[in-house]
Amino acid sequence: MSRLKRVAGLDPRAGFKAGGRDCGTSVPQGLLKAARKSGQLNLSGRNLSEVPQCVWRINVDIPEEANQNLSFGATERWWEQTDLTKLIISNNKLQSLTDDLRLLPALTVLDIHDNQLTSLPSAIRELANLQKLNISHNKLKILPEEITNLRNLKCLYLQHNELICISEGFEQLSSLEDLDLSNNRLTTVPASFSSLSSLVRLNLSSNQLKSLPAEINRMKRLKHLDCNSNLLETIPPELAAMESLELLYLRRNKLRFLPEFPSCSLLKELHVGENQIEMLEAEHLKHLNSILVLDLRDNKLKSVPDEIILLHSLERLDLSNNDISSLPYSLGNLHLKFLALEGNPLRTIRREIINKGTQEVLKYLQSKIKDDGPSQRDSATETAMTLPSESRVNIHAIITLKMLDYRFKMLPEVLYRIFTLETILISNNQVGSVDPQKMKMMENLTTLDLQNNDLLQIPPELGNCVNLRTLLLDGNPFRVPRAAILMKGTAAILEYLRDRIPT
Repeated sequence: MSRLKRVAGLDPRAGFKAGGRDCGTSVPQGLLKAARKSGQLNLSGRNLSEVPQCVWRINVDIPEEANQNLSFGATERWWEQTDLTKLIISNNKLQSLTDDLRLLPALTVLDIHDNQLTSLPSAIRELANLQKLNISHNKLKILPEEITNLRNLKCLYLQHNELICISEGFEQLSSLEDLDLSNNRLTTVPASFSSLSSLVRLNLSSNQLKSLPAEINRMKRLKHLDCNSNLLETIPPELAAMESLELLYLRRNKLRFLPEFPSCSLLKELHVGENQIEMLEAEHLKHLNSILVLDLRDNKLKSVPDEIILLHSLERLDLSNNDISSLPYSLGNLHLKFLALEGNPLRTIRREIINKGTQEVLKYLQSKIKDDGPSQRDSATETAMTLPSESRVNIHAIITLKMLDYRFKMLPEVLYRIFTLETILISNNQVGSVDPQKMKMMENLTTLDLQNNDLLQIPPELGNCVNLRTLLLDGNPFRVPRAAILMKGTAAILEYLRDRIPT
């Protein structure tokens, strides 16, 4: 169908109203002409107080140049030129948009951020092809119900408005992947919100939220959740079941407890600074296998548990401005790139060492492991033990152990008979093999760290150790399982190994 017939079908007045003439100097004809070819029109920062008619009717009216030149080359045939798919009218002085918006049904991108809009026209429902809508930095108090008709919308940016509630039917935006509602006046998030099953990124920061709906765990694809600067006192335990979550921001709230994350095995960044958290325990840490950044600054922590060593991937740890008086020496074994400690009443590390930076602090802690490790552990609780050589293993001394942190070249046979062991940390050694049959008998064992050893192969029968919740194998010279399997986590590794057991 020719362009002339298509636009005529949309508007019977097409061709009789030369919209190009009412643009004046606000929209140059050359810009409109280029937009007809590219399908994109950028009118950002032109001091517009209203959108000229020629813009709304760019797909409808015969262009100005057609009235001036009757001989068209192949590139000048306006009736074959493209519909407008991208319209940017940001950074202007627009207070409203007219229902003429419906004359641009092919739009996939509409950017009207940084204006003075207090409402949107109901005709927005007719932009069925819209995929990205940016209405941020305006004065919207409520969204029109018609916005829920935009079923192809993938990105919706509403930050820095005056929204006090979320529209009914909002969950119908089933294609939405990126939603920014930050810097508004929201006090609640409806449970129905969790039906946005395609959502990957959700920003709710700088609102007045006191709670999150438990149903939030239905957002199975959500990777990025930002709830900074709200009034949250607790986090629903259901949040811990969000398996795809990679980035979680909870800074500047009123949290007193850190939630546990048993299913968030992909979590890479956890920001809970500027809260009122008083305690950090092993349960909070043991499932954070992939964590790279842990921000705990400006809380009320008094100590850091030895289990911090479980965070093998940790690169940045911020503990500044807490009430911490001492650190576990095992912290020195982590490969941290950044460690912030200022603002704590530390008594075990001299200020001059802290002032020298992260690497000097880690070196100091490592040296204390060698010098004072056994005595430090013995004077603490009977949950972990470090012994300097294999020859000094004493079954009677360690029979009640629940966690083993040890330096050696091979796994002593006697250890397989310590059935109380729950955690074995043997990374960065020279272990060449493990006995999966004997390890299966250790029914209390939930964490096995074999990273950076000399394992040339992983016995498939290790997959039968179904009680393992954390199995770490990176940094060994074996070829299988491949890295792609290791990245999927413990459950996937065990399943892979079981599938390879000879029948």
